[in-house]
Amino acid sequence: MIPGVGMTELIIILAIVLVLFGAKRLPELASGFGKAIKNFKKATSGPDEIDVTPKKAVAENRDEIEEKQIKQG
Repeated sequence: MIPGVGMTELIIILAIVLVLFGAKRLPELASGFGKAIKNFKKATSGPDEIDVTPKKAVAENRDEIEEKQIKQG
């Protein structure tokens, strides 16, 4: 659990949430919170979506262009 937060504090927090949002919206809020945690874990543990490393052919082509520019002056 959360360090420094006991059972009494959790019950008080849940009671405040129940008063603020009502019993009808609690399942909706819990579902949204669960989806947010799931998406966060997926984003932090998954592979990067964009691979910005240059391919070998691109790097070789760049080297050839640089050599031509050096020869031209």
